[in-house]
Amino acid sequence: MKKKLKTIDLFSGCGGLTEGFESSGLFSTLGIVEWDKPSLSSLVNRLNTKWGYENANEMALLFDMQRTDELLNGWSDVKFGKNNGLKKLIKNQGGKVDIIVGGPPCQAYSIAGRIRDKNGMKNDYRNFLFETYLKVVEEFKPKLFVFENVLGLLSAKPAEERIEVLIRNSFDKIGYTIIDDLKKAAFDVSDFGVPQCRKRLVIIGLNNSYFKGDKQRILSDFYENFLSKYKAPKMTVGEAIFDLPKMRIATDGKNSHEVIGNTFIKNHIPRYHSERDIKIFKELAEDITRKERKYKTVNDLKKLYTETTGKSSTVHKYHVLDFNKPSNTIVAHLYKDGLRHIHPDPKQARSITAREAARLQSFPDDFEFLGSMGDQYKMIGNAVPPLFAKKIALAINNFMNKYL
Repeated sequence: MKKKLKTIDLFSGCGGLTEGFESSGLFSTLGIVEWDKPSLSSLVNRLNTKWGYENANEMALLFDMQRTDELLNGWSDVKFGKNNGLKKLIKNQGGKVDIIVGGPPCQAYSIAGRIRDKNGMKNDYRNFLFETYLKVVEEFKPKLFVFENVLGLLSAKPAEERIEVLIRNSFDKIGYTIIDDLKKAAFDVSDFGVPQCRKRLVIIGLNNSYFKGDKQRILSDFYENFLSKYKAPKMTVGEAIFDLPKMRIATDGKNSHEVIGNTFIKNHIPRYHSERDIKIFKELAEDITRKERKYKTVNDLKKLYTETTGKSSTVHKYHVLDFNKPSNTIVAHLYKDGLRHIHPDPKQARSITAREAARLQSFPDDFEFLGSMGDQYKMIGNAVPPLFAKKIALAINNFMNKYL
């Protein structure tokens, strides 16, 4: 039996990438790094209860990736406690890392984030978190790395050079090659069977010491033949969430909604909505059901928002999911409100639950999200869809079998 390839997951969140790589059956996890405690706790719980890692707590490093020297060599402070660091953790497990996966927080690169920020996110520290990722890659020298991020990275320019150029040049200096045309690395996860439109970059970096020959041709082969091979028919919102227990408007005066019947599915709890929002959700969903489409344009929805709240918005706040199409992108903003992810059933008149968001992200139902409801929405929205991650893992395994 072939040995599993060993991975480290940086900026792991609740573990969308790790879940995908583990579920492929071809990879084993040596370490995970994340600074959000509820996210890391959820991943530790998953590694222990699903994937059988008895040392999951020791593998999980709750720490700030920006403090890279301490991350590698150990730290002791009030906030993060005491730890011997990532180097010691990996050394105790044989010292060999085949693949590093992860993706620095994408808010600084996202076009939406730049629109909202008065400085276009140029002063956001997250622009340069790739440098901490790079330092860990330089330390462990894996055969290959996977750097997942938003398409906005292609146009982000927080300094004199575009972030794409900075990333390319930085990895080149430590002996890694990425594809020249990063547009080849752009994918929509809905093309891989995830019930959600979510465009992402999957940047694969090749260690020049292992991969010989024309590396641009080799990388093109990965994107065009290995990863694209795993494309699948699109899945709709209806197919993804239709069988989950339904909700009704509550009459107890304490909650806005309640689950119909008993449910043993974790994280499927309705959030509280005001009477005003319930009325809007019902109106918008019925408008689509009746096929009247009174609210066809962005301006129609912005006008509705202003009329009902007395506030103005540069973007339209409301979006009803379409049962017959993949969802719009599941985002971390869900922890603030669910106005952009309204359930398509007008009788339920609500936004989606954390479990429904997880289904649209392709998380299995036995994946438990810990923390508050807000924590759950945030970690789900920040995650890489596990089904897409699994297909990346399968493609990488086949790819490495050919070239190494």
